[in-house]
Amino acid sequence: MKENNLRKVWESGGCVINGWLSIPSGFAAEVMAHGVGELKWDTLTVDMQHGVQDYQSTVSCFQAIATTNVTPMVRVPWLDEGIIMKSLDAGALGLICPMINTGEEARRLVQACRYPPLGQRSSGPIRAGFYGPDYQKTANENIVVLAMIETREAYDNLDAIFSTPGLDGIYIGPSDLSLSLTGRPGFDHAEGTVQYETIMRILEKCREYGLKAGIHTGAADYAAKMREAGFHLTTVGSDMRMMLLGMKNELEKLREKKGEVKKRPY
Repeated sequence: MKENNLRKVWESGGCVINGWLSIPSGFAAEVMAHGVGELKWDTLTVDMQHGVQDYQSTVSCFQAIATTNVTPMVRVPWLDEGIIMKSLDAGALGLICPMINTGEEARRLVQACRYPPLGQRSSGPIRAGFYGPDYQKTANENIVVLAMIETREAYDNLDAIFSTPGLDGIYIGPSDLSLSLTGRPGFDHAEGTVQYETIMRILEKCREYGLKAGIHTGAADYAAKMREAGFHLTTVGSDMRMMLLGMKNELEKLREKKGEVKKRPY
């Protein structure tokens, strides 16, 4: 079966560097997957929740990623067993599910991702079968399942969620977690804030249960800080955000060189 970089990096004691695909374009995914020279992502996650992605664009992104050794992942829109199984059949080797708030929801997530006798995933890996004739024999041990922790309710139920058999780890959504805790969304929380302290307590709980911990960040410096803190996967922004930042930087340089004001009259 196709090698899963998540497990490969973790087995070596490293932290997975994950990219985020919100643009519904196979070519954009291909550009991200090929990286720049020797600089490449370990994994790329197609965002079906908040990205402008549907099932067909997700398949196109997976096909583009398959031209490289980058591992394809997906964030599904919700805890919906149908789209979870369909995304795995399309070739996702890592799956992130948003808004997992209870132990029962974590159990449902795992059940949808694992073939019997460990779960209830239906047999039909229409595209994932290209990974090799042993796919169905090895999928349960190869595919990585991550539950998103992003609400106060989830934080209150960490023990029930984290003790779910078959769950590989969690993925912190800092914006929704901040919104739930303080009424304000936000990324890259500073030390001393209630958001930062909560995130660190979740990380410590992961250590207690032997789970992998991932987190979404807005900048490389903060992602590196989270890696040093002990996170096993960090995501930096998204393809859309990187495009906007690159555009902003180049436009600012051009406007400044021409002596123009930054605000245009149209």
